[in-house]
Amino acid sequence: MTVAQTLFEFDDSYARDVPGLSVPWSAAPVPEPRLVVLNEELAVELGADPAALRAPAGVSLLVGHGLPDGVTPTAQAYAGHQFGGYVPRLGDGRALLLGEVLDTAGRRRDLHLKGSGRTPFARGGDGKAALGPMLREYLMGEANHHLGIPTTRALSVVATGEQVPREWGPLPGAVLCRVAASHLRVGTFQYAAASGDLDVLRALADHAIARHHPAAAAAPDRYLQLYRGVVDTQAELVARWMLVGFVHGVMNTDNTTISGETIDYGPCAFLDAFDPATAFSSIDHAGRYAYGNQPGIAQWNLARLGEALLPLIDEEAGDGADAAVEAATAVLTGFAESYHRHWAQGSAAKLGLTAPNPELVDDLLELMRAQRVDFTAFFRALSAGTARSLFTEPEPFDAWAARREALLPADRAAVAAAMDRVNPVYIPRNHLVEEALTEATAGDPTSFHRLLDAVSRPYEERPGLQRYAEPAPAGCPPHVTYCGT
Repeated sequence: MTVAQTLFEFDDSYARDVPGLSVPWSAAPVPEPRLVVLNEELAVELGADPAALRAPAGVSLLVGHGLPDGVTPTAQAYAGHQFGGYVPRLGDGRALLLGEVLDTAGRRRDLHLKGSGRTPFARGGDGKAALGPMLREYLMGEANHHLGIPTTRALSVVATGEQVPREWGPLPGAVLCRVAASHLRVGTFQYAAASGDLDVLRALADHAIARHHPAAAAAPDRYLQLYRGVVDTQAELVARWMLVGFVHGVMNTDNTTISGETIDYGPCAFLDAFDPATAFSSIDHAGRYAYGNQPGIAQWNLARLGEALLPLIDEEAGDGADAAVEAATAVLTGFAESYHRHWAQGSAAKLGLTAPNPELVDDLLELMRAQRVDFTAFFRALSAGTARSLFTEPEPFDAWAARREALLPADRAAVAAAMDRVNPVYIPRNHLVEEALTEATAGDPTSFHRLLDAVSRPYEERPGLQRYAEPAPAGCPPHVTYCGT
C-alpha cells in the first residue's frame, strides 16, 4: 500500500456523475518540493496523519505526484462573467482536482491543487503560482474560517524550487492544496447550460443537489429549490463578509460557489477605515467589486445562475417559459430579504442590541465613513467604552451613543462579553499581511506564522499581540492588492 493510500481514500463522484465537464490531467513536475506550511488541524479533520504528510512521499502527494493507482486528477471546465463580461470557456487553467475524500465527520471534501501547471484551460498562462499569493490564500482562508465564515481552506503550501516569471520579476513558485466542500460554481452551470445539452445540465444540477442541497431532492420543483438553496447560502455568506469588513475583490461568477463557501482568495483584503467605496484590487478601476457593492454583485451573479437553470425549471414546471422565469425571479428577489435579515441580526449583535435597528446602524456607518474610523477597532472599543476616542469630532458620536445606550439591556457586563464574542480583535491587517508575505517570499516565514497565530484566535485578546490589533501606521500608502496570477 502506498503512502497516498494510507493518507487518503480518493473518490471521483463528480467526474462519474457529470462526464464532459472535466478532463483527466496530470500535475507538472516539481523539481524540489519543500513543505512551507501544513494545516495540521485540517489534516486531522480529513483523517490524515500530519507526520505522514510532512514525509517526502506526503509532500509529493501535495503537489500531485505519487497518487494511488487508479486515481486520475482532473481539470474542471466552467465559464464565467469576469468584471461583467462573459467568457464562455475558463476552467482550471492552473489547477487540478486530485479527488474527493470523506472527512472524519463523513462530509465529502475536494482536494484541489493550485499552481500545478498548465491544463487545456490555461489560456496562455504558465500554469504556475508564486509563493506569496498562495500563502495569502492560506492565511485568508484560515482567518475567515476562524471568524466563522464558510470558506475553502488550504491544507498546505509547498514550494516548488523553481522561479516563476511575473511582470515584476521572477518569484519563487509554489503549489497550494485547497480543501472545499466542492468546486461547483455559478460558472460551472453557465458552461453546462451553454453546451445546449440538457442531460449534462440536469446531471450537474442533480449532483449539486445531492452534495449541497439534499432537501431539494424530494421536492416536485427540485431545481427551483436548488436555486433557492444557493440564493440563501450566498445571502448569508456575503452578509458575514460585510459584518467583518471583508472585501473579496473579484466576485466573478466563476468565483461564486454553489456550496456557499468563500473561494479564490486573490486581491482580497479587510477594511481599515470604513468606506463602502473601498476596492483594493489593482484591476478594479471602476470599483465594481467594492465593499459596498458586494451584496448587489452577489445577487447579479445569482441571476446568471437562474438563467442557466431556467431550462430545468421550465421542464419541471410544465407551464411554459414565462412561468419558469416568474418562479426564478421570485426566488432571486428573495435574496435581498435574506441578506438584510442576516445583516440586521449580525449588526445588532455587534452593537450589543437585543433586536435589529437598521436606522441606528446606518447612522453609525455614516459617522464612521465621514470620520474615517477603523471598522474592526471600533466595535471592540465600543464594548470597552473607549470608542469616543476614535472620532476626531466626537460630538456626533456622543449623540449616536446616547440613542444606543437607551436600547441596551441592563447588564452591561454581559452586553460587552456578548459583543466581544462576535467582534474580532485580530484580522489580517493589510500592512501586516504584506510584511509577512514579503518576508516569507524572501525565505523568512516568522512573521507569517505569527500573523497566522493571531488570526486563528481572532476574538481572544492576548498579551504581546497589540500590533496585530492596530491599524496601519499614519503615512502608509493606500493598500493595493493583486490577483496573483
